Amino acid sequence: MKITLLAVGKTDDPRIEQLVDVYTKRLHHYVNFEWILLPDLKKTKNLSVDQQKSKEGDLILNELQTSDFVTLLDEKGKVLTSMQFAQLINKRSLSGMKRLVYVIGGPYGFSKEVYDRANSKLSLSAMTFSHQMVRLFAVEQIYRAFTILKNEPYHHE
Repeated sequence: MKITLLAVGKTDDPRIEQLVDVYTKRLHHYVNFEWILLPDLKKTKNLSVDQQKSKEGDLILNELQTSDFVTLLDEKGKVLTSMQFAQLINKRSLSGMKRLVYVIGGPYGFSKEVYDRANSKLSLSAMTFSHQMVRLFAVEQIYRAFTILKNEPYHHE
């Protein structure tokens, strides 16, 4: 199984980027993992929020394959503990899934078309975080899930 984190926009804080890189490198020990970083939209001043979500949605949908299991990181998604998340990844891995894709949207969320394509929604918290911080939290939680599955001492109950 391959896990892909797909994110809209770049990270402009090098400290966040460094931490994301730490967990990305650690993850390669456990799973085939990749990032797909989509460019920020240009000239958005004259676009409505819906138009921006639609354009970002097109970029997201162009990166997805028919067989992908797509999970949106969304504030209205299901909230799981780290243990539950690890078991979910394990279940998806055992099902023979080829690619598990977690999608981090832009500042306004997702278009209707992206919601329609998604197989599930997952919330990292009831709080709202910047899409830059979500990258760090998501990659750390995926790493944590694999340490849980391998019974390694990273996670403490």
